[in-house]
Amino acid sequence: MIRIRLDSEVSLARQIERGLRSAIAQGALKPGDELPPVRQLAADLGVNLNTVARSYRALESDGLVQSVRGRGTRVTAAREKTGESRGEAVARVRKELRETLADARLAGLGRAAVVGLARRELARFWPRARPARPARR
Repeated sequence: MIRIRLDSEVSLARQIERGLRSAIAQGALKPGDELPPVRQLAADLGVNLNTVARSYRALESDGLVQSVRGRGTRVTAAREKTGESRGEAVARVRKELRETLADARLAGLGRAAVVGLARRELARFWPRARPARPARR
């Protein structure tokens, strides 16, 4: 479910958080689903359990999960409850998108390749129901 890169500039805790956020955003983890125990996920990923705990706390502060001592951590929402306005959310996402596009350009990817990547990723987060085909006569 989650992949981490030890050689990444992004902290391990942030990579784990991003992986879980992505799974929630895509619907792979739904409200009510239980996350793996901190110790288990830490062992599975080969990281310190405090790293996983930090990721879970960040998700909890965003209102996406809730941890109950002795009962585990469950997904509680499919949307953040950060208190930021829609305009602030748009500005944050725009900034991150610009950084990603800059990375793509610096990596030598062409416009067509980036558009193709974006379309495939959009389909993962916002899948369209395919319209029913009319019956042939």
